[in-house]
Amino acid sequence: MLLFNYGDIMLKFKDIEILEAKGLFNRFIGLMFKKNIKHGLLFKNCRSIHTFFMFEEIDVIATDKADTILRKYKSVKPWRIIIAPKNTKNIYELPKKTL
Repeated sequence: MLLFNYGDIMLKFKDIEILEAKGLFNRFIGLMFKKNIKHGLLFKNCRSIHTFFMFEEIDVIATDKADTILRKYKSVKPWRIIIAPKNTKNIYELPKKTL
């Protein structure tokens, strides 16, 4: 189970496997070229992402170092760039309709 603080609200996500994108290649590719995405990706020490070459929309969460949600992005379409708030430490790419 994935837990996040969002102000006074605790968000829980069940049945979503979160994999960490490690290494240059995995961080660059992310969820590009994937269809029917069922898992999420964690990008540590990251403040921006792109959705170039993605085949479907995704949901994105930007968190600080304590995994407190700073911003949620719902249904991010392909061919977009997201630059999260300045104190963002991690970015989670999630399957569409997770948020």
